[in-house]
Amino acid sequence: MSTFVQDPHDLLVIPGPIEVTDSVLYANAHPSMSHVSKDFIPVFGDSIRMTREVLYAGSDTQPFLISGSGTLGWDQVAANLVEEGEEALVLHSGYFADSFADCLQTYRASVTQVKAPVGRAVTKAQLEEALLEKQKEGKSYKVVTFTHVDTSTGVLSNAKEIAETVRRISPSSLVIADCVCSVASEEIKFDDWGIDVVISASQKGLGTPPGLSILLASARAIDVFKNRKSPPSSYYASWAKWLPIMKAYEAGNPAYFATPPVNLIYAYNASLKIITAKRSASEPKWPTEVITPLEERFALHKAASQKVKAAATELGLKQLPQVDEEAANGMSALYYPEGLGAADILPRLAQRGIVVAGGLHAECKDKYFRIGHMGLSVVDTERGDVDRVVESLNAALAEAKAQKGIP
Repeated sequence: MSTFVQDPHDLLVIPGPIEVTDSVLYANAHPSMSHVSKDFIPVFGDSIRMTREVLYAGSDTQPFLISGSGTLGWDQVAANLVEEGEEALVLHSGYFADSFADCLQTYRASVTQVKAPVGRAVTKAQLEEALLEKQKEGKSYKVVTFTHVDTSTGVLSNAKEIAETVRRISPSSLVIADCVCSVASEEIKFDDWGIDVVISASQKGLGTPPGLSILLASARAIDVFKNRKSPPSSYYASWAKWLPIMKAYEAGNPAYFATPPVNLIYAYNASLKIITAKRSASEPKWPTEVITPLEERFALHKAASQKVKAAATELGLKQLPQVDEEAANGMSALYYPEGLGAADILPRLAQRGIVVAGGLHAECKDKYFRIGHMGLSVVDTERGDVDRVVESLNAALAEAKAQKGIP
């Protein structure tokens, strides 16, 4: 049994980075290792394989684990799957769709956006209309992108429905899901739903410190990459560079293009073993660690989300998502009550050791705040993190209202 325990600290409940387990932090403190060491190679290979499991993906899919933030996933898509002048349809449900569109345009794609009102996801009818209009022109979009959970709004898009609609109307289009804020907190059935690329990162539902760009590509997406007419339009993000590396490590062989974040991959491996319940009997036991099947993990996220949102409603706080079915399970975006703002609420939560995030969406960023409830804080109910957040929010609001004379 390991005796390592992380230092006391404020409770981090922003929508990423999130709290991580002692075992993950301990793995991150692994002695410095060569990236071609015989000890590290299987850790990298197992991390590639377990990434598929979290997304219900088969062995014909290709994970990419590359040093970088989730943003690098956009570059990978734009540089490897879209050639200059090809058309991309971006479904807009918040701040991060604008950023993805900007990235695609940087790589000289022709971008069309379908925008939902703030607090809503793009509807099936809007998507169908956009695809059919392009079809009338005798064309199709090379990629259709959407943000599964937009971290700026807490809006959850229906990934299964989007993929089904694209497949039905525009079967040649690749379905690209930005799932940075949804992997491991929302169910994603990569193969069954017909998704071509999932973009993610280590610091949210995957419960690892930031710094690892995680992407999963379908066999179809890899074929599109291999058959492109021009070379990839990035050096570092090029799959021509990274595909041989990923295949080598999964096969148990060392390879080199750029140095992988060795310690971070040890940490990611430790977290994946919790998420996929794959820790072996020979590994150290952590007395407070909760390991649950994926389906139960998703149910725990839903229960925590409902608790936070119900408490917020009782306190008179309105959600940014306008429809309950479009509200994420891993985070909540809540408007400040009338007469109160960030300066009234966030410092009071900080005084109670609770770190939440302010607003991000340009149209209303000063009007709301965001709470993350994913990973460790949700799965290990014995910690009481969610209850602590609710109690602290209740107290902070009461104190702020009293000071301002608001009933």
